[in-house]
Amino acid sequence: MPTFVNINPFVELSNSVPTIALQGFLIAMAALTIGGVLLDIKHKKNVKYFFDNAKKAKEKAKTNVPTGKKAEIIVKTVAHDVLISGEFCGWKRQVAHLLGMYGTIIFWGASAVLVFKYATPTSVTPVIITNLWHLGMAMTCLGAYWFWFFLRVDVAAEGHKWYRVVFTDLFVLSLVITSTFGLLWSFFQAAGSAWSTLFLVLFVLSNIVLFGGVYWSKFAHMFYKPGAAIQKHLAEADGSRDGLPVPADAPEQFGLGIKREAPRHY
Repeated sequence: MPTFVNINPFVELSNSVPTIALQGFLIAMAALTIGGVLLDIKHKKNVKYFFDNAKKAKEKAKTNVPTGKKAEIIVKTVAHDVLISGEFCGWKRQVAHLLGMYGTIIFWGASAVLVFKYATPTSVTPVIITNLWHLGMAMTCLGAYWFWFFLRVDVAAEGHKWYRVVFTDLFVLSLVITSTFGLLWSFFQAAGSAWSTLFLVLFVLSNIVLFGGVYWSKFAHMFYKPGAAIQKHLAEADGSRDGLPVPADAPEQFGLGIKREAPRHY
């Protein structure tokens, strides 16, 4: 295992940057996230849509779902759709998403611990925390780069080039770039290289883009997705089905059809 993954780079950084400034930066990023999500809620009215849709579903419900059954549906939805990303149709896409999701959670959680508890010149950081910090970034990079180069719908199914970038790519790109610069900063700092300053600056800037761009990226989508999945399954249970017809229970009778082609469309 490379030795730099055992080193807390914030200890060295605290010799030149006050600990309070490091902590203030993390608080500012959290504030940008909250502000971006609230702006998204206000302007896109997603939460209002969910409540309105739930009200319509209740009016169209064909059966009353007991509270216990609702709780069971919610638990199963969280376990399947959220914790293991079971809604994705292919295992590759599912694994890439899980790597990115859990890698980011580990990275952010470890960052908070390192900065708020072990970011002074005299700090003795448990190796497991620094290992998790680096592991989280590595997992994010693996999942996000895999998704970016091989699994994106507009690349895999529509034939666009991998370097085609649209505004909605802001989240995944800033996320993977932040993790990449974080790893490079840690590596070069541990090696005593002057390159560490450059990658530290890029690491800071990429974080500002990531968290400052919440309103314009798909970041806020993460908060709506579980609610939408739960609402969908509850609507199936009470028979309202969001106004959609019940799937036809009829045998296949027109040959292989789309099954002749390997599933590459999402």
